[in-house]
Amino acid sequence: MWRFSNPLGKPCRRAASFCILVLFCLIFLPACILEPITGRRQLALLSENEANQMGAQAYQQMMGEAKMSTNTAQNAQVERVGRRIAAVTDQRLAAEAREKYQWEFRVIDEPQTVNAFALPGGKVAVYTGILPITQTDAGLAVVMGHEVGHAYAQHGRKRVSEQVLSQFSLGVVQSALGGETASEPAKLAIAALGVGYHLGVELKFSRDDESAADHIGLILMAEAGYDPREAATFWQRMEAAGGPGPMEFLSTHPSPGNRVAQIEKLLPEATQIYEKSRVGGRP
Repeated sequence: MWRFSNPLGKPCRRAASFCILVLFCLIFLPACILEPITGRRQLALLSENEANQMGAQAYQQMMGEAKMSTNTAQNAQVERVGRRIAAVTDQRLAAEAREKYQWEFRVIDEPQTVNAFALPGGKVAVYTGILPITQTDAGLAVVMGHEVGHAYAQHGRKRVSEQVLSQFSLGVVQSALGGETASEPAKLAIAALGVGYHLGVELKFSRDDESAADHIGLILMAEAGYDPREAATFWQRMEAAGGPGPMEFLSTHPSPGNRVAQIEKLLPEATQIYEKSRVGGRP
């Protein structure tokens, strides 16, 4: 059994650690925002504008390196569905006194990549590999609603904040265990804590973000006039196309079964919104 030295016995180190923890509470705990639709509290250590600028820069670089689709029909469909969902999102942003996003929707020509992504500020890209599974505008709306949901909920801003927090927190623990002068067992414990944070916190937060984006996306696609009942069907097609995946605990995404179960619980609310949107004149 390992026996750790006790560097906290030194009064000065104890006082320093206490001051760091107080500073941690003063800086990080008030820096929270509410996620739209779900009401979750999430960390925000940088401004939305800063996050959006980071997203725009990353998106420009990625699009410059990617092979863009020249398929007119694919590009038109992604633009059409994306703009329709973005329109209802802009209405929500205005109601929240937030600036509208500079939306961009691109199609990346990678038939083997079954994916899509969103960056802060409304920068969305869809890989051609997912289009055979979306099949229809409603199927694509599931994907676009999910990705727009990530942007609208500021998940990119949240993840950057979490990275800052994790580095700060692990630094505090390292200092408490002796820093550079820590014993070898203590250094191993620090390394193990880093792994534990990754598995127990970062991935869990990511799965929670994915579930939240499913929820938000379902509402957004319904408001935009797309039938939310297509969501469960789409994820079933995704599961059939993807084959066996990693254990959910070691994945950044919920398992397809859990995903469909959550969506089915949300369908009564989303379907009601969809029916109202149709009465309001959307197709």
